[in-house]
Amino acid sequence: MAGLELRNVVKRFGEVTVVQQMDLAIHEGEFVVLLGESGCGKSTTLRMIAGLEEVTQGQILIGDRDVTHAAPMDRDIAMVFQNYALYPHMNVAENMSFALRLSGRPYAEIFEKVRSAARILSIEHLLERKPRELSGGQRQRVAIGRAIVREPKVFLFDEPLSNLDAKLRGHMRAELAILHERLGKTTVYVTHDQVEAMTLASRIVIFDKGEIQQIGTPSDVFTRPASLFVAGFIGTPTMNFFRARYSQEHGLKLLRGEGFAWIAPDWLVAQAPRADQSLTLGLRPQALHPSNAGVSLLSLQVDVVEYLGTESQVVGHMNTPSGQRVAAMLPGNAQDRLRQRVDLSFDPQDMHVFDTAAGRSLRP
Repeated sequence: MAGLELRNVVKRFGEVTVVQQMDLAIHEGEFVVLLGESGCGKSTTLRMIAGLEEVTQGQILIGDRDVTHAAPMDRDIAMVFQNYALYPHMNVAENMSFALRLSGRPYAEIFEKVRSAARILSIEHLLERKPRELSGGQRQRVAIGRAIVREPKVFLFDEPLSNLDAKLRGHMRAELAILHERLGKTTVYVTHDQVEAMTLASRIVIFDKGEIQQIGTPSDVFTRPASLFVAGFIGTPTMNFFRARYSQEHGLKLLRGEGFAWIAPDWLVAQAPRADQSLTLGLRPQALHPSNAGVSLLSLQVDVVEYLGTESQVVGHMNTPSGQRVAAMLPGNAQDRLRQRVDLSFDPQDMHVFDTAAGRSLRP
C-alpha cells in the first residue's frame, strides 16, 4: 500500500482553469471520496492521479515516488470506470486477467489471482460468461475484480455505481465498504451522490468550481460545515437558510431577521459580531421539532407533506412578506398537518451562523 499526495496541482484547458492550486494528502489505507456537482473538477483530479490527464502545474506522489509525468501503467494504480469498460469478446475470467496476461505473468499465478478475486466478489460462477450475459451489478463486480487482481497500491473509482438502479446501488455500497475493510487499500472514489460519500468515506473532499471547500469526516462536514456552499450541499433535505443581523436589545443578545428574533448562541456572542454584519443562519430540517409548552421559535403554514414511513418531510411558508419556505422532518405520519399551522423549536446549539459576504462559517 501507499499514500497519495497532490502538491499545488493545477489543471487548465486553454484559458479555463478547472482545478485550482490543489493540495491534498491521502493517508495509506484511507477511503477518500471526492464529492461535488458536475463540472466541479473532481473527475479531472482523479484522471490526473491516474495519468489520463496531464498536470498543468504541481506534483503528484504515490508513496514517496513522484509520478507526475509517469505513464498510467507505471503508477501502480487500478481504475474502475463508470461504464465498466469490459471487452465484449472476452469472458469474465479473460477480462479480469487481461492486464496480468499482457505483462507475461505465469498462468498458474494468473489463475490463482482471478479465482481469489472472484471468491471475494462472489462471481466464481460467472467466470465463463461474456459481459452481455451479465447484469449491471455483475459487470461492475467484474470491473472491480479486474482491478483487484493487479494488486495495485491505489484504487481509483470514477462514479462506479451511477449506472445502477437505486436498490442495487445500496447493495453495492455495502459491498464496497466490506471490500475496502478486507483489502485495506488506499482508495480514491469520485461521486456526485452524497449518500455514497457519507456511507463509504473515511474522509470527504468537497469540491466547487475547481477548489476544495472542505476536507473532513462525514460527521465533520455534516455537523460543522465550513462554508455556505458545504452547508447547502450536504444533507437531505437541504439546510434552511435565514438572513439576520446581530443586535442587543433590553440586555438580550439576539439574531433578528424577517419574522423572528432568536437568542444568539454563546459562541457567537463571544465573537462580538458587528451590528451591520450580514449573517446567514442555517438550520437543518432534522434539527426542527414541534414546540413544547407553547414555546415557538418558528411558525409555518404547511404546504406539502411527504410521508416517508417512520417520519414525514414537511415544507411550509412563514407568515412574512417574503413567505420564506422552510423544510422540517417530523416524526411519524404528518398528513394531518397539511394546510395547518405548525409551531417549531430547535436547540440553539444546532444553529449554524455564516458571514454572508465571505460565505464562511463563524463557528470556532
